Amino acid sequence: MAELLMVEAINDAFHVELARDDDVMVMGEDVGRAGGVFRATAGLRERFGENRCVDTPLAEAGILGTAVGLCMAGWRPVTEMQYDAFSYPCLDQLITHVGRYRWRTGGRMEFPLVIRMPYGGGVRAPELHDDSPETYYVHTPGVKVAIPSTPADAKGLLAAAIRDPDPVVIFEPKLIYRSERQDVPEGEHVVPLGKARLAREGTDITLVAYGAMVPLCERAADELDASVEVLDIRSLKPLDEDALLASAAKTGRVVIVQEAPRVNGFAGELAAILAEKAILDLRGPVLRVTGFDVPYPYWKIEDAYMPSVDRVVDAARKLLEY
Repeated sequence: MAELLMVEAINDAFHVELARDDDVMVMGEDVGRAGGVFRATAGLRERFGENRCVDTPLAEAGILGTAVGLCMAGWRPVTEMQYDAFSYPCLDQLITHVGRYRWRTGGRMEFPLVIRMPYGGGVRAPELHDDSPETYYVHTPGVKVAIPSTPADAKGLLAAAIRDPDPVVIFEPKLIYRSERQDVPEGEHVVPLGKARLAREGTDITLVAYGAMVPLCERAADELDASVEVLDIRSLKPLDEDALLASAAKTGRVVIVQEAPRVNGFAGELAAILAEKAILDLRGPVLRVTGFDVPYPYWKIEDAYMPSVDRVVDAARKLLEY
């Protein structure tokens, strides 16, 4: 094991996967010579050459459109959208092409394309650097989506995405890129898509989250006078419904926490699944703690927008007293 920050674990995954498979390449704005704005791709250009770690123009639609052609030519491109909201210009390529190629070809063509991007707030960044746009991608048929909350999962989920035959979007919570060093397996390490992680076991109430909201929920659990289970979804699509339903059946109470705006957020999908399949196990309503239905605010008031330990604790206490 090595003790790594999340961004170091991502970099480690790249070094392992590019060495393992000559068809894997990385492309994006500043990923080569500069090593990425967060240093996630540091050292790749020097080790693997400028043809496998490619600096691109500031043109997200062009980055993803080029990756589509590279996939069709037999490459396994990993594209970086430098920040979450920078990805919106590439949604046309993703929705109209990337998610449809396996269907268009009747399953004859694999489409091993990875889109990774830092996402989320809490880092005092300017506008268009703090969004949580996971719902757009989860809603797109043919596209898989994963969000790590630990360094080990950041490495393992990225490796799984690179090896997957279908397009995968990896959202990386930049708030916890450098928050804590944790044990990460050395060498090859793969975390299967479609499997949730039980971050903490409990019997009274379940807090469901992903990304930077997982450690926040763990801090909230420490504040509660109850046995709190924390379920890290980590793979939004495919989703581990069995883990979600098992935890709901165990505790009977569920609070879902997401950073994204409330309306049509992924927390609503999770709540709908619980309403359809776990209604007889529940001892109260499924509650959500989310961002608000406004553009992400300027940094001076972003703490009021972000889910907080206090907001999660308040929701959990309300449900425990229901």
